[in-house]
Amino acid sequence: MGEKKKRLPIGVEDFEEIWTEGFYYVDKTDFIRDLLRNWGEVNLFTRPRRFGKSLNMSMLRYFFEPGHEQERIFGGLEISKEKELCEKYMGKYPVISVSLKGISAGCYETARSMAVRVINEEADRLRYLLKSDRLEQDEKESFAELLRRDMDDAALYGSLRELTRLLRKHYGQKVILLIDEYDVPLAKAFDNNYYDQMILLIRNMFEHALKTNGNLQFAVLTGCMRISKESIFTGLNNLKVLSVADAAFSRYFGFTDQEVRELLDYYGLSHKYDTIREWYDGYQFGDTEVYCPWDVICYCDKLRTEEDAWPQNYWSNTSGNDSVRRFIREADSGTTKREIEKLVAGEVIEKEIHQELTYRDMYDSIDHIWSVLYMTGYLTRRGKMREDRVPLAIPNVEIRKIFTEQIMTLFKENVKKDGSALEAFCRALEEGDATEVEKRFGEYLRRTISIRDTFVKREMKENFYHGILLGLAGFKDSWIVSSNRESGDGYSDILIETEDGETGIIIEVKYSHDGNLEKCCQEALEQIGRNRYEAELREEGTEHILKYGIACYKKRCKVVLQ
Repeated sequence: MGEKKKRLPIGVEDFEEIWTEGFYYVDKTDFIRDLLRNWGEVNLFTRPRRFGKSLNMSMLRYFFEPGHEQERIFGGLEISKEKELCEKYMGKYPVISVSLKGISAGCYETARSMAVRVINEEADRLRYLLKSDRLEQDEKESFAELLRRDMDDAALYGSLRELTRLLRKHYGQKVILLIDEYDVPLAKAFDNNYYDQMILLIRNMFEHALKTNGNLQFAVLTGCMRISKESIFTGLNNLKVLSVADAAFSRYFGFTDQEVRELLDYYGLSHKYDTIREWYDGYQFGDTEVYCPWDVICYCDKLRTEEDAWPQNYWSNTSGNDSVRRFIREADSGTTKREIEKLVAGEVIEKEIHQELTYRDMYDSIDHIWSVLYMTGYLTRRGKMREDRVPLAIPNVEIRKIFTEQIMTLFKENVKKDGSALEAFCRALEEGDATEVEKRFGEYLRRTISIRDTFVKREMKENFYHGILLGLAGFKDSWIVSSNRESGDGYSDILIETEDGETGIIIEVKYSHDGNLEKCCQEALEQIGRNRYEAELREEGTEHILKYGIACYKKRCKVVLQ
């Protein structure tokens, strides 16, 4: 029997659990060394979701906080080689660790209650302060206030600062403050129309805890977006921001190519390297190219039980992809539509990026949405920046599929709005009027954002045009429309049975790479005949069968009826 392999840590964000339960871990502990050598009083790391922010924050807590078996937990990891740092810092600093990612509510009152609960839970973890012989009775009573569910605003605003004061007195040592996913409450508040109230809450908590706090050694915050100083970091001159654009710390969020190769080798999956690289690599953080760790771990876990498992959109399934949806919908100018087409085709677009935005700013113009897409991982840098201008590209196949799905969704919604044009297209298709089908289909292609594919193999390039045709035919409720179903000796692109069952329609779509549409149409018709796509329709008694060869090139099309 072969060696029993470690489990993959899907969704595990507790650093100690990684080790005690024997999960596979990609060693990022050098992050601690670099942080100690380069820390500011308040350090904000912004990265897209699912890139290891929370696990790194947990790692920091277990390293600094007294009361953990650090030598067991960190033994053998890279940070253990830094003997002086470990001697000076490991287990020597009290830590406050809170995550704001659970503060997600439809109204302010509920969100505020969730914020209180976050403080309650951290205070409960530090409940030993109630028995401290270094705290006075009034200080213990002040701490007890932080355990109350009915905490008033004054106590809530000052809660993190008060915890730093009490911990400093108990340990005689300054405190490290960790705040994970600091911007989630603001995003939810903006979506649900209580943004001003939440800004006031977060600003007050942060100002009390982070501004001129003599009990603070340093603070680390993480989030997806860099929210402008004017909104929640007012007057905070000690803020050090490290974003996706910065070279410092760039390899500590996400997996490097070497780390992925080692993981695949460990699990005997090296033969899947090219697929994983195509789907999940391509993010440029500072001067480092990284993979999305969530995707790599999820797909590798799937491959361990299903050898032929196809890659999935694991990252996109953890979010509503609202920023891409807004971007596609608001791209009403011809210029922006062409730019989206270039991105989807694998090309690079240079744009000015604004890293400091408020949530109100984010979607008030297409220019700002470019910045949001960059900061949240839907776009990444390709090449060198010129001042604030960044060459942007879609990172990989997974993210490209998010764009194409949103483009197709918008196309289908727009088609529904013009019922007469849709009816005319379907009527021409049923009547065998190839000239009218070509005219109508060409109009749809010119109006929508086209998807040209450099990310996938040649034979997959027809997918966009296939999707458009399938969407058009699918709106005819009385028709039976099937796609890529087995028929005769092969798989037809689209098979249609009309309402009365007397007419069948076979459509084979080809993409003409050299622009020779006539030749491609003939190849499509030959494929229909060679593979006997009409066999199933004949067996069902359909006498009148229309065979269409359709060739496309960018926004041009040719339709030939046999």
